Amino acid sequence: MAFDFRVSPALWPVLAVASPIVVPWMAAKTYRFNRGRRQAAQRNADRIAAATPLDLPSLRSLEITVIVEQAHEPEFEGDAAVSYLVRTDRGGVLMDLGFGPEHRAFEHNAERLGLSMDDADALLISHLHLDHMGGMAAQRAREVAIPASFDRGTNQPCYVPDRCRAPTFDVRRVEGPMTVEGGLATTGPLARMLFFFGWLEEQALVARVEGKGLVVLTGCGHPTVEVILQMARKLSDEPLYALGGGLHFPITSSRLVRAGIQAQRVFGTGKAVWQQITDADLDVTIASLNAHKVQRLLLSAHDTCDHALKRLTEEVEGDVEILKAGASYSL
Repeated sequence: MAFDFRVSPALWPVLAVASPIVVPWMAAKTYRFNRGRRQAAQRNADRIAAATPLDLPSLRSLEITVIVEQAHEPEFEGDAAVSYLVRTDRGGVLMDLGFGPEHRAFEHNAERLGLSMDDADALLISHLHLDHMGGMAAQRAREVAIPASFDRGTNQPCYVPDRCRAPTFDVRRVEGPMTVEGGLATTGPLARMLFFFGWLEEQALVARVEGKGLVVLTGCGHPTVEVILQMARKLSDEPLYALGGGLHFPITSSRLVRAGIQAQRVFGTGKAVWQQITDADLDVTIASLNAHKVQRLLLSAHDTCDHALKRLTEEVEGDVEILKAGASYSL
């Protein structure tokens, strides 16, 4: 029988030796986590209740070009991170930077696609995690990092959901739902309390495509799809047409494994460290997507395991595709 461990057994003796320090630290962490989780739920409920419809333009076209993703086309590089260029008939927004200059994928793939910030009117960071804002150094410094070869230094707007810096950009901290360049909009920050990383704010992109309905694009989906879609439905009464991006379901495995730790299954779940994301959690999301009658689902594999991707592909009633770096998707 094969055993599935989120933390390698090789590390267990280290944890045992460190237990006199770890146990009190974990107890304090648990108290703060439970308090933060309640606060995040209330904050999101208040934000959704206060949200009012946005004047979303009716877009004639919307195309997502994937710069960074786990899955990839031939001659492109995959990475457990995301970066999407969203272009419409009104302009474009670059959403997220993957690991930016720390990994090769962003710069390599952007060069193969012939892209630079000249192809976007603004940058939007979904949330301040290393695989979205440009790497570990960027996360620690709370400073967006973009490869110099991609950035033209033109002081374009950079929309962020929480406090951070972004050299060469005009940083605009998003406080709530609002329209941005390209005829797009942001849900505004939605909260999630993570056991190790603490309070997290994440925003998603929203658009209205003529004759089809709403398109929602997430980074990781930490606040949960259910909360994100509740907010999106407050911003427009159009039906949900498409949902794309990360859903964060590392049920059986993690794309990021560091020092024997399956990072996404331990650090980013929104659950207590002794709990795991399960198929029962995925059941809730599948039921929500089907209840919203989503017609197209464009899945990110960067934070979702193959088991969950297979279930989503088979059980969601709309058309389901896996996003690939180097590919473009017209909506």
